[in-house]
Amino acid sequence: MSAEHHHEHDLPFWRKYVFSVDHKVIGVQYTVTGLLFLFFGFCLMMIMRWQLAYPLEAIPVIGTWLSQSMVDADGVLIGDGYNALGAMHGTIMVFLGVVPLAVGGFGNFVLPLQVGAPDMAFPKLNMASYWVYLVGGIVMLIGFFVPGGAANSGWTSYTPLANIATTGQTVWLFGMVLLITSSLLGSVNFIVTTVQLRAKGLSFFRLPFFVWAQFVTSFLLLLAFPPLEAAGVLQLMDRLADTSFFMPTGLVVSGELQESIYSGGGSPLLWQHLFWFLAHPEVYVLILPAMGILGEVIACNTRKPLWGYKSLVYSAIFLGFMSFIVWAHHMFMTGMGTTLSTFFQATTMIISVPSVIILTCFIISLWNASIRYNTPMLFALAFLPMFAIGGLTGLPLGLTASDIHLHDTYYVIGHFHYVVAPGTIFALFAGVYHWFPKVTGRKMSEFMGKLHFWPSFVFINAVFMPMFFVGMAGVLRRQFDQTEQLQGAVVHGLTIMSSWGAWGLGLAQIPFIINFFWSIRKGEKVGDNPWEATTLEWAAPSPPPHGNFETVPVVHCGPYEYSVPEKKTDYCPQNVVMEA
Repeated sequence: MSAEHHHEHDLPFWRKYVFSVDHKVIGVQYTVTGLLFLFFGFCLMMIMRWQLAYPLEAIPVIGTWLSQSMVDADGVLIGDGYNALGAMHGTIMVFLGVVPLAVGGFGNFVLPLQVGAPDMAFPKLNMASYWVYLVGGIVMLIGFFVPGGAANSGWTSYTPLANIATTGQTVWLFGMVLLITSSLLGSVNFIVTTVQLRAKGLSFFRLPFFVWAQFVTSFLLLLAFPPLEAAGVLQLMDRLADTSFFMPTGLVVSGELQESIYSGGGSPLLWQHLFWFLAHPEVYVLILPAMGILGEVIACNTRKPLWGYKSLVYSAIFLGFMSFIVWAHHMFMTGMGTTLSTFFQATTMIISVPSVIILTCFIISLWNASIRYNTPMLFALAFLPMFAIGGLTGLPLGLTASDIHLHDTYYVIGHFHYVVAPGTIFALFAGVYHWFPKVTGRKMSEFMGKLHFWPSFVFINAVFMPMFFVGMAGVLRRQFDQTEQLQGAVVHGLTIMSSWGAWGLGLAQIPFIINFFWSIRKGEKVGDNPWEATTLEWAAPSPPPHGNFETVPVVHCGPYEYSVPEKKTDYCPQNVVMEA
């Protein structure tokens, strides 16, 4: 190990920090890139919220700077521009922001440390996964600069609309193929690392819950992404080679029969099946890493073992399995028939059970605990009711009768975003604050952290809670001018409230940005284990050197040995023999 350590320090800058094969550097690269994409995707949403609150009014400040494919000469957003913003916002936030941050960032940095490995199983494959992701992201952004603007067929890229859309849709598909390839490379690495590189004594039921969450997530990526990659290639063939995998016969566009474009005979519903076969497991690709982060933060800050550890593990595995047989609840409106609808309705109700078990385990873990209300714990605690709201509001969408009325309304937007925004993204913030000392050797400011948390908590509810009422009033999503639908001052007022909440949420991120960069240089210096946590990453130096550990760790106990009776300290690290 000493020779490898010396060799790592002899590497030139570009090999050590740019094209690095060290999992920690790659994890930081994923994290910073993912945060930048999240910020950009959030900016797109704030432009959309202006249009919804103040339809057909010029976008302030930047309106005249935007391309002609998005705004008119006065800086007013046009329909195609709004559709492009919606498609790119969804794509960027999910595929370029949350997933790379949750899996590529936290998974890459933390998982090898938590299993006691010196690095990932395939370091060069790991480097390749990041660079394929970055190139895919850049290709996505190029779509804004091609003739006709970025993809404007929604983040779901539904056919046949996507087949006849502008050049930006082709760019979108090329970007998606690269992003999927990146995820496949990463998922193989996580699975092999977890199975083969665990430290001596680290049995599967001694793994931290975070590792289990990443392990199950990797299988979801490995099994669910290939169908969408195949579908993306087929849609590219439809667009570029005049095939008709998804093009129906007798397509009518703007009142004119399109007989000469394609031979026809394809199935638009085939695209929906292939897309949602990925996209519902994708929801759990977002949620499971967030739950893994939550487990680490809650156990550490309650000073108690996680309640029902094995129940958490089995629920995560069952959640992963069930996520593959619920996809068509997104397709109740396609006329699939009552038999299939009833099947997917039943599986949708069943998949809520493991989520409730996981949430219950976390809540019971708080019972009678001596809770430390630091910044990561505040974000973790906020996740619990926010994810519960997202889950409960999803049940009516899983029932065929109520979904008829709620489908494609703002109710759906509210439900999904409660799961992903105050849910997953709050958990990611908890992870950033929790592991920042391990990455940098310094703590982030608690005062600035709380200044970030409380306005974010208030404003994020102001954004999404009104959407449930707007949706139940019948307002449809994906419409850039809802003037005719916003019947009554109350509904329009709720729409304006959502927009002001979004802009307030944007301002609330300023303390985080300042805190993040200020703390890298000026934050309080801390030791290797500032939180007095038990898992293996805290046995490594802060920041960890090449090879991670000064001595190869050996595991002697479970991951959450807190408040052990008759022990001198209230925690026992996994690499320490438990003594009275």
